[in-house]
Amino acid sequence: MEIRPVMLVTGGSTGIGAATARQAVAAGYRVVLGARGEQALERLAAELGGPEHAVARPCDVTEWEDVQALAAAALEAYGRIDVVFANAGFGASRGFLEESVEHWRSMVLTNVLGVALTIRATLPHLLERGSGHFVLTSSIAGRRSLPGSLYSATKFAVTGIGQSLRGELREMHQNTAIRVTLIEPGGVDTPFFEQRREGRLEAEDVARTVLWAVSQPAHVDIAEVLVLPAAQSV
Repeated sequence: MEIRPVMLVTGGSTGIGAATARQAVAAGYRVVLGARGEQALERLAAELGGPEHAVARPCDVTEWEDVQALAAAALEAYGRIDVVFANAGFGASRGFLEESVEHWRSMVLTNVLGVALTIRATLPHLLERGSGHFVLTSSIAGRRSLPGSLYSATKFAVTGIGQSLRGELREMHQNTAIRVTLIEPGGVDTPFFEQRREGRLEAEDVARTVLWAVSQPAHVDIAEVLVLPAAQSV
């Protein structure tokens, strides 16, 4: 019987997460989708072919019980997790006098703690299996600071989490088979922005990058991918 790999996706209802789920299913994966928007999740899971191909579970990645339940749902439905795509996140207006303190708090918890909790909930399974792949959505904003951007600081944190995770796997667990990839998009035209902007990447462009990274031979670990619109400078 053919064994189909399983990809768990947070932030899976729209944007990069949804585009990656579509391309993953087309590539032969089964997907487990987690996000706050339950209706959008259910619609996408149905579009992808239902339980044979996709399972959806509402998940707030800032809540440990939610993230545990998402990982458990993946194992209950499909018995394995091959790729963990920690993608959930959102932004804020630039300027340290902008946005509400509550918006800031929610963004920092989602973008930073949410990634760490996603790793914590899935790492034991990947260590038990001895293989797998973590893909974390960082940003070009996690490579160079943007003026007045707390969002940029959260993406620097994601970059650090990815590097720390790779170090833990190699040095603390003596594991060289679990791979870690940081995906660092430039400007992407997703629901992240209120208005469509020309000259940006499409979510599908980033999704292709994710599928390319996870499709490499087992001995190849794509550590970081900076993917920019052709018109954007570094």
